[in-house]
Amino acid sequence: MYAPDRNQDLRWMQRAIDLAALCPPAVGAYSVGAVIVGEDGIELASGYSRATGPRDHAEEVALAHLNQDDPRLAGATIYSSLEPCSQRSASRTPCAQRILEVSIPRVVIAWREPSLFVDNCVGYEQLVEAGVTVLELPELMAAAKAVNSHLGRLK
Repeated sequence: MYAPDRNQDLRWMQRAIDLAALCPPAVGAYSVGAVIVGEDGIELASGYSRATGPRDHAEEVALAHLNQDDPRLAGATIYSSLEPCSQRSASRTPCAQRILEVSIPRVVIAWREPSLFVDNCVGYEQLVEAGVTVLELPELMAAAKAVNSHLGRLK
């Protein structure tokens, strides 16, 4: 499993936040960036919300660049500027579930999803309960929130 030092985690998360800034703003959605890094420290894929469609999430876009059975995912880390979602409309798989399906063992986030659109996002808890290592980088929370200024004041 990719286990970088804190400075590397911060660098990759900043890349995810930079990707989030590319999101077309949407009144009813967060702008999120995601980067998947292999255990060799090399970027495998990246994406951002709405990059390929109006309902696409960052993790979903990044994962779509790889085969679900890609053996590199078993040692990878996914950096997401916002906690992976735990629920979506009936026709869409939540991002936390997508991460579990491809067996990514490590997830790094900048902030937990506030109760703006979903009353109780539990993506963090679902990942931890499944044995995934989840790390939050509170020092980059403000930067991840700033990319979402189109949503008004976020807590």
